[in-house]
Amino acid sequence: MAKLNFGGVEENVVTREEFPLEKALDVLNDQIIAIIGYGVQGPGQALNLRDNGFNVIVGQRYPSKSWDKAVADGFVPGETLFDIEEAAAKGDIIQYLLSDAAQIAMWDTIKKYLTPGKALYFSHGFGITYKDRSGIIPPADVDVILVAPKGSGTSLRRMFLEGRGLNSSYAIFQDATGKAWERVVALGVGIGSGYLFETDFKKEVYSDLTGERGTLMGAIQGIFEAQYNELRKRGHSPSEAFNETVEELTQSLMPLVAENGMDWMYANCSTTAQRGALDWKNKFRDAVAPVFTELYDSVAAGHEAQKSIDSNSKADYREKLEEELRELRESEMWQAGKVVRSLRPERQEVEEKV
Repeated sequence: MAKLNFGGVEENVVTREEFPLEKALDVLNDQIIAIIGYGVQGPGQALNLRDNGFNVIVGQRYPSKSWDKAVADGFVPGETLFDIEEAAAKGDIIQYLLSDAAQIAMWDTIKKYLTPGKALYFSHGFGITYKDRSGIIPPADVDVILVAPKGSGTSLRRMFLEGRGLNSSYAIFQDATGKAWERVVALGVGIGSGYLFETDFKKEVYSDLTGERGTLMGAIQGIFEAQYNELRKRGHSPSEAFNETVEELTQSLMPLVAENGMDWMYANCSTTAQRGALDWKNKFRDAVAPVFTELYDSVAAGHEAQKSIDSNSKADYREKLEEELRELRESEMWQAGKVVRSLRPERQEVEEKV
């Protein structure tokens, strides 16, 4: 295990150089990995593991769109694709990749198959961290581990196919076999992680819930809306407002930040942009800092988890969710975005080829 030093703060990390794929395959060479759930994270992790040479099966409800997707991805019913209970029975490692609400609903079914020596694997610390609310309390004689890719399952798969890796955190909640560390790191390498950094289940879910509600989704959409609406109110066209708010950020500037850092991007922008960004960044930081404090406190107190459990368990949740998403999708800003995306040169080239 290597250590990274961030200004005097040391972190434990595992790289693919020190724990290569060959070692991961050796660690798990006699173990069946059962992917339970083929929705958000399931496809990316299952396909990457399979392509890397691991023994992977999928457990999914039939009939369902996710079952059909697994079949389309090459998993064979009765051979590598089973109903959830049969897959859980066969698996030495059960990768529990259902949604948080579905994990709670299926727990009494899954725990029957957690026989001594197996491993229960999560990609989100929700069920374990909030076990008093979720009821997910694993038996003492199984390993309980986590690998959480820092991105969507789609990104995990896409970067794998590009020969890159999406960074992941890893954690051990319970080491019943004495082999939990090797197992979790081997799985992290197997799913295509760039490097693995150590955390625990509570820190993973606290940072994840904060990030989703913050800069990854909630805050960024709120900032987009605020700037877009202000530009439109001041007489700018939808195209101009969208390009200045979203398109330039996502297509031009964020790729530079990803490659070289925000400091490099600042240094390579115009002096006018530099001056304005440096003058205004602290004002924005100070304005939103109390919101992030409120958000983190809500996560730590379990309020966000309870809201999720309560809303997801309602019979009309899907209908209400779709209505909220429809409003977002049909807003002027994202309708403008749809038009702008259609005019990107590479999109035209693809359409012409098709």
